[in-house]
Amino acid sequence: MHIVAGLDVGTQSTKLICYDAAQKKVVGKASSSHRIITGEGGTSEQEAGWYLDAVRSCFKQIAQPIKDKIVALGVSGQQHGFVPVGKNGEALAPVKLWNDTSTVAECETLTERLGGKDAVFELINNEIMPAYTLAKILHLKNHRKEAYEQLAHLLLPHDWVNFYLTGEYFTEAGDASGTAYYSPGKRAWEPQMLRAVDEKKHLEHMLPTLIESHEIGGRLHRAAAEELGLKPGIVVSTGAGDNMASAIGTGCTSGGDLVMSMGTSGTLFGYSDTLVADRQGRLSAFCSSTGGYLPLLCTNNCTLSTEVIRNLFSRDVKTLDMLASKAPIGARGVTVLPFFTGERVPYLPYGKGVIAHLDSQNTTEENIARAALESAVFALRGGMDTFSELGFTPSRLILTGGGANSKIWRQIASDAFNLDVIVPSSTESAALGVALQALWALEGGSITEIASEHVLFDGDKMHRPDRTAVELYAEAYKRYSMYVEALTPVFTRRT
Repeated sequence: MHIVAGLDVGTQSTKLICYDAAQKKVVGKASSSHRIITGEGGTSEQEAGWYLDAVRSCFKQIAQPIKDKIVALGVSGQQHGFVPVGKNGEALAPVKLWNDTSTVAECETLTERLGGKDAVFELINNEIMPAYTLAKILHLKNHRKEAYEQLAHLLLPHDWVNFYLTGEYFTEAGDASGTAYYSPGKRAWEPQMLRAVDEKKHLEHMLPTLIESHEIGGRLHRAAAEELGLKPGIVVSTGAGDNMASAIGTGCTSGGDLVMSMGTSGTLFGYSDTLVADRQGRLSAFCSSTGGYLPLLCTNNCTLSTEVIRNLFSRDVKTLDMLASKAPIGARGVTVLPFFTGERVPYLPYGKGVIAHLDSQNTTEENIARAALESAVFALRGGMDTFSELGFTPSRLILTGGGANSKIWRQIASDAFNLDVIVPSSTESAALGVALQALWALEGGSITEIASEHVLFDGDKMHRPDRTAVELYAEAYKRYSMYVEALTPVFTRRT
């Protein structure tokens, strides 16, 4: 067997797959959950040590004969999280996550210091948003001064795990482009952004080394190998942010495909050979982890919105789907705004969840259930219009993430987007993606050809849009958009 391993360090858990490239088969998989520390003002954090504990737990679950045949390893990590590291490689404070919205004031301060949104866009092809890493560094400076004084390395979650594996500090363009101190247009760090945080500390000297996505990032050092039961010296690839890894794991390495990932957050992205930048801030101008670009829209709430509604009615996932299937398209007007943790696009940092358009006839569990499912898709539907406006025309929609397991959700997506929907056979697209990236680092060649050979699709989960349903969803989406517009003034200020 010729096995490559892929680790996906996500928000809710770390997942591991062991992939036999010769047999095109996953021969081992494991997972280990993480807790999330939430607090007032939008705080969402984790301890960096939890990621390493989860990695150890995952490999402990894999049979030794499989581990003995692993020849390369790749790491995917949740994007934007800030891991502040001291000079001895120790984490100095909790990791602020992508969905932490406590840094709104820092975003405003940094944007003002840099001369406004247009000036920032010229530097990094993006805005400074609470999700991005830069504002989290200023937050550390403002609120955890002792940790900030000891700061020696600025890492993202996947960089942190790579450091544990190899003892080296390195990263690549895909994950780096979500920091707000990297310029996708220049494909380089942008030190001026970091100087807006601190003019004296030379934060740019604390950045990991940038290497190309196809290169070997490092080799598994002996201490980590002994803990994980692996052979020392095996290849560790550059790794990737979770969205970039999912692009590889869904076969999105060339133009034409639009991928919608339906996890805790919702993402919509597509591969491009050229930079796609949006001055209005709806799409993030990211690099891919395959040498190109990955314009991306991200929402804070996707499966989270249905989880909230499930908990409200004390229902499990299958029951919620069943209830939703009993309601008509558009849920008889019932409209859910799924902004339970604020929202990133549209930028509604103080957004809240809303159930609207209720009357004495349509207030039923079935209608609310369906509206919750529809809202998660509607929250991403506007992204397709933005992609088209910027010259990216999709030919099909690839669904991934937990939401892709729902038949009704897949059909809603097909009808609301008016696109054919396909679903990869592997449910762990990010873990598979970095496993394939590790294979690329090990053997060379074309990542597009590697993905084409190894990414398979589930024929039973293909959906085509229904013409009548497309028209009904256009009306329902129009109503959803009306409520978003009406409540935007409320959700953009603290109340």
